Amino acid sequence: MTLRREEHTFIPESDLEGVSVDTLAVRAGQHRTAQLEHSDAIFPTSSFVYGSAAQAAARFGGDEPGNIYSRFTNPTVQAFEERIAAMEGGERAVATASGMAAILATCMSLLQSGDHVVCSRGVFGTTNVLFQKYLARFGVTTTFVSLTDMGQWQQAITADTRMLFIETPSNPLCEVADMEALAALARANDALFVVDNCFCTPVLQRPFEFGADIVIHSATKYLDGQGRCVGGVVVGSHSLMEEVYGFLRSGGPTMSPFNAWIFHKGLETLPIRMRAHCENALQLARWLEQQPAVEKVFYAGLKSHPQFSLASKQQSGFGGVLSFTVKGGQAEAWAFIDATRMISITANLGDVKTTVTHPATTTHGRLSPEDKALAGITDNLIRLSVGIESLEDLKNDIRRGLDALRS
Repeated sequence: MTLRREEHTFIPESDLEGVSVDTLAVRAGQHRTAQLEHSDAIFPTSSFVYGSAAQAAARFGGDEPGNIYSRFTNPTVQAFEERIAAMEGGERAVATASGMAAILATCMSLLQSGDHVVCSRGVFGTTNVLFQKYLARFGVTTTFVSLTDMGQWQQAITADTRMLFIETPSNPLCEVADMEALAALARANDALFVVDNCFCTPVLQRPFEFGADIVIHSATKYLDGQGRCVGGVVVGSHSLMEEVYGFLRSGGPTMSPFNAWIFHKGLETLPIRMRAHCENALQLARWLEQQPAVEKVFYAGLKSHPQFSLASKQQSGFGGVLSFTVKGGQAEAWAFIDATRMISITANLGDVKTTVTHPATTTHGRLSPEDKALAGITDNLIRLSVGIESLEDLKNDIRRGLDALRS
């Protein structure tokens, strides 16, 4: 039996004017094919064909829009880009092979030799290495400052400063930056203000509303939410993203169609997942504060947190990541981690499964002892990325770690 193709029927795209982030997460960036699929299509192809040699020349020359080669044009990747751009409130997004590739593409396309970057110390350890070791080889210098000390930011600015780079909340101490103040400082010095929004996602925080020029994500984390694949994305204005797109086209740190499809589908459940992460994390943070073996808990949702009021202003929730110090040093931190029996020992975060790691020897292990000390990465620090399991089950597993400390 021969199956006929569906005749093309015009179905208008959803009217998304003025809808919430929750609706954009489900509806934005969907373009049905002639098959009229309800779920999103995936296009696992390396290249595309043309109706004529003239059309091929027009596509390659930029005279006609359309797909050329999946290193830089693919419908599945574009669908994901459209959805996350809509959710963040940005004009355009460029997807990349990883979160670090998103940071690299941003810097390589918008900085040049002789430029200066001011970066917060509380960034992911590999971000620190990228700036200090690799970008420095190409003549880009970086000054690291406290995320929350505006005096340090102001003193670090030079005539060559072209970028201010932050994560907020920070990894892993959950410090919160005053984005409006930093945006004003960047504008006054003709610099770009770049925000890594990985911890909050657009569900909880929209940095463009506070003056950011560029928003970056490791899509590997909450955007996927189930630890299935690696990817990143950069969001910003059309003009800035055209530069990033140009680097992607030539440099090739490309997101695969399959990964883009995974992230695109992951965004559909992002709002409900983030609320569940936030609820569990807040309850665990409050509970951990009461445990005798715990010295200090770092979570912006706690009223004891120094930036609680600022976080409440900038965020609609406090996220799923918290960290805490236990009494003792590395031996005690490792004993706590090794005593758990359900929580996953892995450095990944943003998963529906709760994960635990020791930052000083994993995510920030390549930092020098001096840089660790400046960033507050102590030997007794433990980071939890709180999942959506039963809160009581999580407490029971954490009790195993606390019992190991007591014994």
